[in-house]
Amino acid sequence: MGKNLHVVMLPWSAFGHMMPFFQLSMALAKAKVHVSYISTPKNIQRLPKISPDLQPFIHLVSIPFPALTFGFLPEDAEATVDIPFEKMDNLKLAYDLLQQPIKQFIGDQLPDWIIVDFSAHWAVEIGKEFGVPLVYFFVSCAATCVFFTSLENISKANTEDHDVLPSPESFTSPRDFGTFRSMIAYRKHEAVDMHAGFYELNDSGISDSDRHTKILSACQAVAVRSCNEFEGEYLEAYKNKFGKLVIPTGLLPPEQPSAKREISFDGSPNNVIFDWLDKQKPKSVVFVGFGSECKLSKEQVFEIAHGLELSELPFLWALRKPNWADSDADALPPGFVERT
Repeated sequence: MGKNLHVVMLPWSAFGHMMPFFQLSMALAKAKVHVSYISTPKNIQRLPKISPDLQPFIHLVSIPFPALTFGFLPEDAEATVDIPFEKMDNLKLAYDLLQQPIKQFIGDQLPDWIIVDFSAHWAVEIGKEFGVPLVYFFVSCAATCVFFTSLENISKANTEDHDVLPSPESFTSPRDFGTFRSMIAYRKHEAVDMHAGFYELNDSGISDSDRHTKILSACQAVAVRSCNEFEGEYLEAYKNKFGKLVIPTGLLPPEQPSAKREISFDGSPNNVIFDWLDKQKPKSVVFVGFGSECKLSKEQVFEIAHGLELSELPFLWALRKPNWADSDADALPPGFVERT
């Protein structure tokens, strides 16, 4: 790669998307590729620090939501973690309003590539106008990528004939990809929700399926957060289906902690968590984590805590302070930490 190669990153405003894009940015920077990573100011501030040796290659570009978004998003909300699930369509509306300032940036910079998430379907027109090719970066595993795209009819994706779309029931059956048969399928109740979320028109005016299909049809290559050792068959199946270049990026794990382990998840002294884990027997610790997008009620949190106590097993629970809790202590039943 030439030292002057420049790519623009356009991640969706969710940390499950922004972090893989950020990790890919660092991997590219290590190869001396210049990266412009675009997101909103609050999201940029919440990203990890960039090591000094990579700072010359990564430009974090803060573009705020236009003032038009005030009123239909909570104050200071810039990512899915900041909003209730029912406001998701409003965030997509706000994200789509970034189209013009991002177009201006790309027109000024004329990068060599745009690496785009599913959300920025309008990047297709921007790329065509300025002659900048697109790479579609799929942040989920290859199996998910193949599963959903195998349900698409790309040639009819932009028509109004919604009868071509698969039914929720089609989500419940494993697929045959020619060289192998997958075991992946959704349960019926999961299929109903996933089908509605992916295919149905939402308040943003375009379904997630149409965003995905538009970018997939126009991109020059698909990058998938996976590797041949882990999902070689699925990566090959995806390549065979569309005949496009499929690039496994690797799993993009976060940077390894330093030898001093200067990390603390809960404010406790350094090394406490790691030292405790080192003393546990192999395969003995229960890890509990639902991700930042799952906003548990007080009743749900207390029930999980009760279940962990009843199990009498050592556990590590990653729990962000819920909105309903005034402090970290309020997020758990009285005496829970002391008892464990």
